[in-house]
Amino acid sequence: MGDMTNSDFYSKNQRNEANHAGEFGCTLQELRSLMELRGTEAVVKIKETYGETEGLCRHLKTSPTEGLAGTAADLEKRKLIFGKNFIPPKKPKTFIQLVWEALQDVTLIILEIAAIISLGLSFYQPPGEGNEGDLLPADGIFIQGNDLKIDESSLTGESDQVRKSVDKDPMLLSGTHVMEGSGRMLVTAVGVNSQTGIIFTLLGAGGEEEEKKDKKGKMQDGNMENNQNKAKQQDGAAAMEMQPLKSAEGGEGDDKDKKKSNMHKKEKSVLQGKLTKLAVQIGKAGLVMSAITVIILVLYFAIDTFVVNKKQWLPECTPVYVQYFVKFFIIGVTVLVVAVPEGLPLAVTISLAYSVKKMMRDNNLVRHLDACETMGNATAICSDKTGTLTTNRMTVVQAYVGDVHYKEIPDPDSIPAKTMELLVNAIAINSAYTTKILPPEKEGGLPRQVGNKTECGLLGFVLDLKQDYEPVRSLIPEEKLYKVYTFNSVRKSMSTVIKMPDGSFRMYSKGASEIVLKKCSRILNAAGEPRIFRPRDRDEMVKKVIEPMACDGLRTICVAFRDFPSSPEPDWDNENDILSDLTCICVVGIEDPVRPEVPEAIRKCQRAGITVRMVTGDNINTARAIAIKCGIIHPGEDFLCLEGKEFNRRIRNEKGEIEQERIDKIWPKLRVLARSSPTDKHTLVKGIIDSTQVEQRQVVAVTGDGTNDGPALKKADVGFAMGIAGTDVAKEASDIILTDDNFSSIVKAVMWGRNVYDSISKFLQFQLTVNIVAVIVAFTGACITQDSPLKAVQMLWVNLIMDTFASLALATEPPTEALLLRKPYGRNKPLISRTMMKNILGHAVYQLTLIFTLLFVGEKMFKIDSGRNAPLHSPPSEHYTIIFNTFVMMQLFNEINARKIHGERNVFDGIFRNPIFCTIVLGTFAIQIVIVQFGGKPFSCSPLQLDQWMWCVFIGLGELVWGQVIATIPTSRLKFLKEAGRLTEKEEVPEEELNEDVEEIDHAERELRRGQILWFRGLNRIQTQIRVVKAFRSSLYEGLEKPESRTSIHNFMTHPEFRIEDSQPHIPLIDDTDLEEDPALKKNSSPPSSLNKNNSAIDSGINLTTDTSKSATSSSPGSPIHSLETSL
Repeated sequence: MGDMTNSDFYSKNQRNEANHAGEFGCTLQELRSLMELRGTEAVVKIKETYGETEGLCRHLKTSPTEGLAGTAADLEKRKLIFGKNFIPPKKPKTFIQLVWEALQDVTLIILEIAAIISLGLSFYQPPGEGNEGDLLPADGIFIQGNDLKIDESSLTGESDQVRKSVDKDPMLLSGTHVMEGSGRMLVTAVGVNSQTGIIFTLLGAGGEEEEKKDKKGKMQDGNMENNQNKAKQQDGAAAMEMQPLKSAEGGEGDDKDKKKSNMHKKEKSVLQGKLTKLAVQIGKAGLVMSAITVIILVLYFAIDTFVVNKKQWLPECTPVYVQYFVKFFIIGVTVLVVAVPEGLPLAVTISLAYSVKKMMRDNNLVRHLDACETMGNATAICSDKTGTLTTNRMTVVQAYVGDVHYKEIPDPDSIPAKTMELLVNAIAINSAYTTKILPPEKEGGLPRQVGNKTECGLLGFVLDLKQDYEPVRSLIPEEKLYKVYTFNSVRKSMSTVIKMPDGSFRMYSKGASEIVLKKCSRILNAAGEPRIFRPRDRDEMVKKVIEPMACDGLRTICVAFRDFPSSPEPDWDNENDILSDLTCICVVGIEDPVRPEVPEAIRKCQRAGITVRMVTGDNINTARAIAIKCGIIHPGEDFLCLEGKEFNRRIRNEKGEIEQERIDKIWPKLRVLARSSPTDKHTLVKGIIDSTQVEQRQVVAVTGDGTNDGPALKKADVGFAMGIAGTDVAKEASDIILTDDNFSSIVKAVMWGRNVYDSISKFLQFQLTVNIVAVIVAFTGACITQDSPLKAVQMLWVNLIMDTFASLALATEPPTEALLLRKPYGRNKPLISRTMMKNILGHAVYQLTLIFTLLFVGEKMFKIDSGRNAPLHSPPSEHYTIIFNTFVMMQLFNEINARKIHGERNVFDGIFRNPIFCTIVLGTFAIQIVIVQFGGKPFSCSPLQLDQWMWCVFIGLGELVWGQVIATIPTSRLKFLKEAGRLTEKEEVPEEELNEDVEEIDHAERELRRGQILWFRGLNRIQTQIRVVKAFRSSLYEGLEKPESRTSIHNFMTHPEFRIEDSQPHIPLIDDTDLEEDPALKKNSSPPSSLNKNNSAIDSGINLTTDTSKSATSSSPGSPIHSLETSL
């Protein structure tokens, strides 16, 4: 395809479709939809459309044996029509772009303006002053070959290998691995048109494509209906799904605006949103206060000079008057600078950067900074089973050997030597020699399993019994095997015959226990001798051994053998006679075991108010057994375990469209979704996120390792990819990579996320106290004494203490397990709780009282000269130095108070675990001594006596005592306290949410990387988006249902009335007083009904199916959005 991108390609393809069809007899679109099909469906489609594979080769002008002619002109033409086998990488942002994004922060904009003004003033001169197997590079159709087996787990998540054949399943997909056999394939799709490429495109790979799509917007309008009709004719809805869906409903000229609103991540992270709102509120208040200060100062001066003292404005006095006005203006700017919490972006960045660095040690590689904080608010985790909750290694966990049922691996000494020898030989010889267990790649890792997973499990059993299979295999190499009956779906067993040294024959067999046991007439007893095994013995064994193993979710395998005399040599072709009269050696139960640390990790999640759901491709019985072992479900609870088909039947209406209301009935109780497709996973995640069932919007984390998990990882609030087992697509779509593939690392991420949130709250509590005091002191002082008691340079030092140093000190507190004892804060919980507001106002009252006392009567208390009403260029006074010093001391001790935000009394708890905090407090104290004693005129300080210093420190220490007084006052009594930094008022949401869903339509358009810069995006973006939305509003709903009906998951409007409780026991917040306002949180969920009743209902519904592929495209022509989501 050369430099052409995907979108270019679509439009050209649609324009010249007839032309291409003329040249090759089949279009790119037809081939893509063909590759969506699987198994017999694909075989039928090929026969119907092309009449066997040879017909398809003729259409594509290629030879099934020789391939392409390879002439340059032909290859170029094919590249132009069918694309190049290359998936364009995403363009990284340039340094300048990152800087520009950082400068969009509201706080910084206010400061930039203040800086420009200050810079301008500085020019005024007053008079005198920073895998195993061969990888398939393209999609194609299997033409011929031998015993070809493919590992499709990277695409489908299924660990079993898939056997490919021309008549049953000829579809070969890029990104999958050839594990056994050989073959020849006809390539049908490359690059962005292959199945892996389509998923990459969904995730937004191919950076320039997004911009180019915009230009094509107009053209797509006309083609939309043709595409829909075409998609209806094809059974696969996926053909539809990848059409660029730009401006299918909107006007033509709006594309540029729409693009602007789509530029950024669909939704701010919870903390970003709350902080932006808070910064704007504080900024406005500061601006008003500074304006009032300047106006009052100017008016007071003018009235006092020209009205009271009746002076004339003389030309020669102008420089002096201007100098006064400049001084007033600088005081105004000082008030503004102090009011604006410019330390906020810094505190967030420090906190996140520090957390991210530490999370790396906890095996969390954070790719997007904000994901770390979002994780603290997670309310639901949808986890894969294989590889995340389990080890992704088939392992023998139970065995029945020598008449004993061992619930764990038996001690080698307890097994008779004869039995042990037979067992080791049977497993080592009667399995593919390509299957082996290799040493781990990394130190401390698990041994690597290569080849058939079940056979690896059996070989692992041999190793667990302290035996070795390699010597057996080297003694009897593959070429010495006399006869092999390979495993197939009819036999359900595998048998290998070897010739013994005495000329006789021995056959080893293994297979599904119910099949092999029927062919056994003897079994080895406790002494290793064969005894008679009658049908009634078999029935008893099924009841006592095999059924209990199956109930534990184990796959049972029987290992047996049979000896044949050397003469007459048996008729090896008479399989029925050969595979009978066997002697059973043992029966083993194999499973993919739960990781040992997972149950405890899930218990912590549930205690922290997070619901864990398992989404797996495995069968429902195994999934349920694993879910019980993990602790995801507990017998007696009211929960749902569904299969993918039943889930789809329940969430779709008669037309086959997904309805949000139907999903809302299922997800709160759903704990296990088995036999699920990637689409089901994406639908579930989207359904939970879009739900308005509960008061709080659900924040969903998803784990995944396969290419098929890409869309769900992208849709989730936080996507976790597996670092070891994960494919590149999964990692690219994720926010955090688990470097150890371990579920328990997710719990660490939750802890760090909550810690970030708490760190920012601590910083805010501290900083807002300083802000309120400094602004009121500067404002009142200026208005009463025409001069701020705290000078501009002193204010900047205070700013430095309370911004840079405090953000370092408070944002680096290490997390504790206590963070997991409360429920998630959620989106609607304000950033500043009432307890925090009580602390802020309480400490502000203490500080203001003392500062004003010192300001108006301090000179009498300390018997010094008054600093009030001093002339313009007078030297610094002791009076104002004491005020400045006391102010700083109070901030230092209040910083210790700020370490606790939930009303805890012991503010020193764990203080020595944070050396940065201790260093900063002591360091600030030392610098303050230097500034006061040696600062002189630049800092407007006069050196103080020891007794004056003692008083300053004493008043500062009073902060700690006052903190205890404040903690005694119950928050519930202070009804007048308001919260601040709540994310969204109900009435504001629809427009933003509308905008969010406009974006959701076009997956290929969504940017892959969420903004890695943590400065919060400016308010102007939201305003731009709201304007765009209003402009679109009327046209968006044409052909769609009205938003009020809220019947479809894909409506553009969602409503944010969410409630946090799930069917989890109620866990109180640490700050119980905050809870009293919210009666909704006090309710507990309904009592659980019985397990059996619930599950039998589900089991009975499992076989109900819907033809989702047809229904997906049957939605109204005006609304192509439905089919987009149904088949990713």
